Amino acid sequence: MTLDKSNTRVQKMFGEIAPRYDLMNHLLSLNVDRYWRWRTVNLAPPRGTSPILDVCTGTGDLALAYCRRTAGATRVIGTDFCTEMLQIGQKKKTRAGLNGQVTFVEADTQQLPFASDQFQLVTVAFGLRNVADTDRGLAEMVRVCQPGGRVAVLEFSMPRWQPFKGIYSLYFRYVLPKVGQWMARNRQEAYRYLPESVSQFPSGEALVTRLTAAGLAQVEMHPFTLGIATLYVGTKSDQETTASPRTDMELAGSHPTDDATADSKMDDHTTESSDCVAP
Repeated sequence: MTLDKSNTRVQKMFGEIAPRYDLMNHLLSLNVDRYWRWRTVNLAPPRGTSPILDVCTGTGDLALAYCRRTAGATRVIGTDFCTEMLQIGQKKKTRAGLNGQVTFVEADTQQLPFASDQFQLVTVAFGLRNVADTDRGLAEMVRVCQPGGRVAVLEFSMPRWQPFKGIYSLYFRYVLPKVGQWMARNRQEAYRYLPESVSQFPSGEALVTRLTAAGLAQVEMHPFTLGIATLYVGTKSDQETTASPRTDMELAGSHPTDDATADSKMDDHTTESSDCVAP
């Protein structure tokens, strides 16, 4: 059965669970999600001072992790199309005292509002499978990445080692949806959507093939926690340069967007896709 990833459904779903999103992530993963992001930052570290883009940023955990890693020396932008999630990210950024180093912008991953070849690193954590058109989203991530820069995708996968595979599959398919729905009640059944979306999304070599087709080379896979999650890191060819039809937020040589401007963009942006991070 085809999974409903329509923009209306996904926006409503993440908007409804936003207030408990971080709590549920940490609780249902036993805080292992923090370790996965820490590993991502270490396996795909910043190089130099060119900006970093985190798409499907949700409440901004990975964007904030990269900002801390660079000690504020590198500009970090987080995009998502779910306003309620970004509002929480703004509060977290303020509490962390990172207002000048991290900017959140409401934007569709399938149509990023940035010029081509801008970012040294383009990342996504647990959000790519929610983009309605996976290949279009990947193409946009590669387009805005600098030649020689990297694209990093952190996504759920299914472990292969038995008996852990069987035990985890039972938890993931039957226990997690019920506990998640009970603790974060929502009309869109977000925690039933989670295992369904993971089961229908390519992983392993299948996802490597999609990343390669999008224009990445030397794609590496890094399984985490017995294969529950996997980090994919690929490099954009030095020769590849893509013309950009959208340059309304050019970064190279420009002044950083202040929080007021970013907030205004979040209020005014109209979005058409489904690219929040996963439950």
